[in-house]
Amino acid sequence: MQILLTIAYDGTNYSGWQKQDNAITVQEKVEDALSQLLNRVVVVQASSRTDAGVHALGQRASFFAEDLRVPLDKLPMVLVGLLPSDISVIAAKVVPDDFNPRFCTEYKTYAYNIYNAPSPNPLLNRYSAFIPQCLNIEAMKEAAQAFVGQYDFAAFCATGGSAKTTVRKIFSCTVEKQINGLVTITVTGNGFLYNMVRIIAGTIAYVGMGKILPQDIKSIIMSVDRTQAGKTMPPQGLVLIEVGYPIYWTNHP
Repeated sequence: MQILLTIAYDGTNYSGWQKQDNAITVQEKVEDALSQLLNRVVVVQASSRTDAGVHALGQRASFFAEDLRVPLDKLPMVLVGLLPSDISVIAAKVVPDDFNPRFCTEYKTYAYNIYNAPSPNPLLNRYSAFIPQCLNIEAMKEAAQAFVGQYDFAAFCATGGSAKTTVRKIFSCTVEKQINGLVTITVTGNGFLYNMVRIIAGTIAYVGMGKILPQDIKSIIMSVDRTQAGKTMPPQGLVLIEVGYPIYWTNHP
């Protein structure tokens, strides 16, 4: 049977999700825990390859296990005991054998957090980018709406990506100012290009600073020119919130 895990992690101490030869990654730690539990080599497939320093509340990864030694409802707790304290398994669910956590994805939601205050907050440094300049939140909200729709987002893709097409569909993009000084940009789409959310966040931040006008966003998208968009924001502000699948998969017994 194939089991789908929901995984949360603080990405500060890891070189991203994907396993690498010369760096410590989240995938490596998850596979080590599963291999220890099942006493064999286990390889997982993930929905997203988050970059170094990026966090997750709802990463999804699956593996095959006919030899599971614990009840499924106890699996998250058992794995938490085998994992470092900055990685947690939130849930475990049986899915069909032909399910693929990456290619069956219907949508992904990311949040980018900016701490907007005169001085940095040491307690938020690991989970947000610091901008001391007062941001125009209403202008940022207007700019966020311009991203909604299906477009060629080449202007919001960093070099080094391997996507076959730069066309993506954004279902929603919102900006919210929280009482603790955090400004959260939340983006949901059918998929994202390399560094796409961090570049969207950087472009919306530029709008908040007055460097870009909200009405310029559409023309930046249409330009398909990376130099027209804002900077790539640092990784620590980014969180993978949720990966959603069609109802067939989520309702599978």
